[in-house]
Order: sequence, then structure tokens, then C-alpha cells
Amino acid sequence: MTTVQWRPAVNALTTPDSCKMLFLPRNVVNTKELAARMAAALPNYSAEELRTILATRNEIVQQSLINGEQVTEENNFTYSLAFTGRLDGPDDPPPPVDQCLQVRVHASPPFVNEVRHAARLERLSRDKKLPLINTAEDTLLRLDNVLNPNGVLRLTGEDLSFDLDQGTGECVIEGTESGRSVQSRVNLVTNTAIMLMPDIPAQAHPWNNEYSVSVTTHYSTHGTPRTGTYDRMLRTPLSVSITGGGGPPINVGILTDDAAAPYVSVTGGTISVDETVRIQVIQDLTEEQLRFSLLDMKEDGAAGHEVTVTANGPCTLSGFSGSALSSLGITVNNYSGLWEMIRNSYGGLLVDVLEVKVGS
Repeated sequence: MTTVQWRPAVNALTTPDSCKMLFLPRNVVNTKELAARMAAALPNYSAEELRTILATRNEIVQQSLINGEQVTEENNFTYSLAFTGRLDGPDDPPPPVDQCLQVRVHASPPFVNEVRHAARLERLSRDKKLPLINTAEDTLLRLDNVLNPNGVLRLTGEDLSFDLDQGTGECVIEGTESGRSVQSRVNLVTNTAIMLMPDIPAQAHPWNNEYSVSVTTHYSTHGTPRTGTYDRMLRTPLSVSITGGGGPPINVGILTDDAAAPYVSVTGGTISVDETVRIQVIQDLTEEQLRFSLLDMKEDGAAGHEVTVTANGPCTLSGFSGSALSSLGITVNNYSGLWEMIRNSYGGLLVDVLEVKVGS
């Protein structure tokens, strides 16, 4: 029987330190895979028909929420709305909708109880080895968590070794929206390091530049395959072309995960020669705001002035000292989506690499 895998991890937020149970997903089931599994259970329907049904269902749930309704699926999930924000008095006007309105999804008690009843836990510890990826660095740009198609990706960790020729394991790069590539251009594999020239699978949209990396290996001839997934996302550089004289660029989405529309878009800028820069977003939980800035390509290097953003809308970021990019115009299209992504997947700090070019 398939088990739910977990391992103990240090919880540094407690004093003294304690441990928490860390869930280790065996796989990520996306819409395509979900539809395929449904088609296997319902052979009268094709996978494509079921994908259409799933998409229609999501649209109906969304429209119901827009209509101010709550959606309750018996023994399944409840979709409802909630508000965040502070009013100093009962007659104060509310904040803008994109700042205060939140969507909540809750599993019903019968749904949770059935999962708990059927699930069997498997503890993975030092006694039961698991590939552990501690760091991922592009050796050309010398930046962590960057997946550069023109560079070499170096993974470091523990118990990573496998033999590619003997088929005892693999390293996989997978897009969070779509695409999966088993890596074949592997230069080095040891217990503590892997170096490879990445084969990066294409995703549905150019702004879907978010990827996960995992290592699977067999520790014995007849052993069960063990998979370890890096707990940070990797992001590929994005290309932006800005026309001469500071005109608008080719519309480029940035700072997004697997979403079908970009959370942030580049809308313009002024640049004299081609330059590669980084754009950083820091989530300030205390002030409930996002702080954007441009950075050079060195850790702890030059940085432009921070711009505070609290809602959807345009803003302009200034370049840093010595940069050929004197300004970059961006528009936040989905502030709440960006906020949730940074909080849930990036620990409060998100960075994209931008290859900014002078267009004609």
C-alpha cells in the first residue's frame, strides 16, 4: 500500500528548538494528471472531456463567489469569502476589494476523516535514507535557485548518488504549470553533489518560469526508489525587450508561478545598452506591503530604491548606480495572488532574473 511519507524537521520558531512533521509529496498531480486518472475510473469520458468539465466547474465556483454566494459540496469542500483589513469605525469605507477580499477553501470533516482513516504514515529519517538537496546554484551566474539554460546547475546535499548508466536513479526538473524533463546531461554525481547542464521543459506561458528539482535513487539492488525534492523553487531568466527612447516593451509577465495570467507585467523602461538585472520583491508582514527593487547580478551588490506596493496598479522602479537600465515600469495585475505565492512558496522573498534588451 502506498504510504504518506514524512520526516522530522527542526522547528526553529520555538524556544527551545523542537521538531515538526514535514510532509514529503511523492508527486504533484496537476489538472492533466487528474483528468487522466478520472478517465481511467470513468472510461465513457475522455481525458480532454474531463479537463473541460473540471475547468467549467472551477468557473462556476468562481462565478458563484463573485455573485456573493458560498459553495458547499457535501462531504467535500466549502468555498467562501472573507475580509481582511482594519476599520477604525463602523461607518468607515472599506479598503479596495483587491486588498481586503479573500477566498477561503475548507475541507469538510467527512472528507478529512476519510483521508485520515485510509492514510498510512511512513517516517523517513536518518535510518531510512532519502536524497536531501540543500542548495541549488547556477555556476555561471553564481546565484542560488536560478535555473539558467546557458549555465551549469550544481546541487549539493546528502545521499544524492545514483548511476545514470545503470539506471539506478534520475534527476528531474519539472515545471509547476506543465512539463517534465529527466536530466541526461549530468557531469558529476556523488553522494554530496550533482552537476548538470539543465534540460528545461517548456511551460504553457512565458511567465511560467517556476520549476522544481528532485533526485530519485535506489540504495540497493532491490530497494524501493527514494525521492527527495528541493524545498525551494528554481526560476529561469526572463527576456524583456524595451524599444529605443523608453517606449513600451514586448508585454512580459514576471514574478509568477503556474498561473494562467501574470501577477506582474513589465510595461516600459529606459535603457541604453543590453543588461541583465534582478527584480526583487520582499514581503513585509508587519506593514502588510510588498517592497520592489532592482538589483545587480551579485549577492549583496548594488540596489535601486525600494518602491512600496499595497494594491494592483503601475509603478516605476529606479535603476542602481552604474546600471544601463535607469528605470523599469511594472504593473501589478494580481496583488493577492502575488502575496500568497511569496508567503507560501518563497519564505517572504522572491527574485526574478531579467535579461533586458534594447529593442528596435
